[in-house]
This record gives sequence, C-alpha cells and structure tokens, in this order.
Amino acid sequence: MKITPIDIAHKTFTKKIMGWDSQEVSEFMQQISAQLEALIYERNHLKEVLREKELTLLEYKEKDKMLKETISAASQMSEKLKVDAEREAKLIITDAQQKAEMLLRDSKESLRKSYQDITDLKRARLQFEANLKALVQAHMSILEQGEKFLPSVHYTNQEKPQSL
Repeated sequence: MKITPIDIAHKTFTKKIMGWDSQEVSEFMQQISAQLEALIYERNHLKEVLREKELTLLEYKEKDKMLKETISAASQMSEKLKVDAEREAKLIITDAQQKAEMLLRDSKESLRKSYQDITDLKRARLQFEANLKALVQAHMSILEQGEKFLPSVHYTNQEKPQSL
C-alpha cells in the first residue's frame, strides 16, 4: 500500500513508557510529509512535461516522415520530368532531322530539275539554231538557183524597189 503525505501527517503512534517525544515525532512527520508532497508534485510535473515532450517528439516524427515522403515524391517527379524532357527533346531533334532531310532532298530534286530544264533548253536552242541554219541554207539555195534562171538586173540606188 502506498503511503501519501496525508498518511504521514496524520499518523499517530501509541505511547509507551519511555517512548519518543510525540512533539518531535509530529514535527518530523510534518517535514517528511511536506517533502514527500513536494517530491510527488515535482514528479507529477515532470511526468506532464515528459508527456508534452513525447507529444512534441511524435509531432516532429510525423512532420519528418511527411517531409521525407514529400522529398521522395518531389525527387520521383523531378526524375520523371527529366525523363519526359529528354524524350521530348529527342522527338524534337528527330523531327527536325527528318524535316532537314526532306528539305535537302527537295532542294536536290529541284536543283536536278533545274539542271534538266537548262539541258533541255540548250538542246532546244541548238535544235532551233540548226533548223534555222537549214532553213536559211535552203532559202539561199533557192535564191542561187533562182538567179541561174533569171536575168541579172542591176538597179541603181534610185531605181531599187522599196522593201516591203
């Protein structure tokens, strides 16, 4: 059974001959009772402080756990964003390379066509010049043959017929 300060303060003893001085015993018991009461109060106060500290510690542990989870989630999200950005960059580069290859291919085809057109035009010009020379030579030949059959007429500058 626990002894409380009140038990000590109210404890009475039986008196015997040649026993203790009851006044001294009572005063001593009062001192012990007061000290025990102070110790119990201090112990209860320390228990309350300890309980508050434990609650605070639990709160800090919960906050620490939440911070770790948040950091972990942020890290995972950061890694995912990095991977997504790298994939997007690769897609952009691939698309740009394909467009560049297409432009280069179109440019080469356009240049080849321009060279072909120039070659065709040169060939047409040469053909036209050859045909024109042949026509001029044919006309010259006709004129030469016509002079053989026609008498030669000499005109003076004043008598020369007007060009049509």
